[in-house]
Amino acid sequence: MDASIEESLRAGLVLYATGEYHAAHDPWEDVWLELEEGTTDEKLFHGLIQYTAAVHHARNRNWSGATGLAESGREYLVGLPDQYRGVAVADAVAFLDALARDPERIERGPPDPVSYRGGVLEPTDLELDGLVLAVEALAEEYEAYEAEILTEAVEVAREEQQVGRAAVTTLLFDFVAGKGPSREFVYDQLRSRMQRRRRKRDDVKGLFEK
Repeated sequence: MDASIEESLRAGLVLYATGEYHAAHDPWEDVWLELEEGTTDEKLFHGLIQYTAAVHHARNRNWSGATGLAESGREYLVGLPDQYRGVAVADAVAFLDALARDPERIERGPPDPVSYRGGVLEPTDLELDGLVLAVEALAEEYEAYEAEILTEAVEVAREEQQVGRAAVTTLLFDFVAGKGPSREFVYDQLRSRMQRRRRKRDDVKGLFEK
């Protein structure tokens, strides 16, 4: 698995771990669509997409949808090694079995985590490329966050990486990790920074146009 696919896998797992069960499929889907059908990697990504879709439907009390996706997701994962690409596949299969039998279990407690290399990934475990994928998925998920602002913030984060700074990069990590009001607060900070950056850029441009 090359680095880009690895970061896509990790980005989706981070989103799932933060409770973004619908957005989690976005980084995985881009990879899955390019994989040859029936390969081990294709089954892993297909199974994970259906795994998180099953959780999403269960949380919305669509019991039949949750059951059907849990069953089909299990079928994609069940033939894989117990540990594959760092993912605890056997545990994922066990959870899908339980969800298919009793989708209402989701109302009695949180869904099982997806373990990766023996733990649960956090946003700060991502490399910059994975962080960008997670940010892009959230921008796609929520209309309240302007894609243009987040795209510019990503550009600044890439610039920071070149010069050893991390202010905007840190805010992007906080954006992915946050929920509800805390994420909105971080987004407001990002927006303010990007607006100030634009004003400064326009001021400099104006000096040379006079």
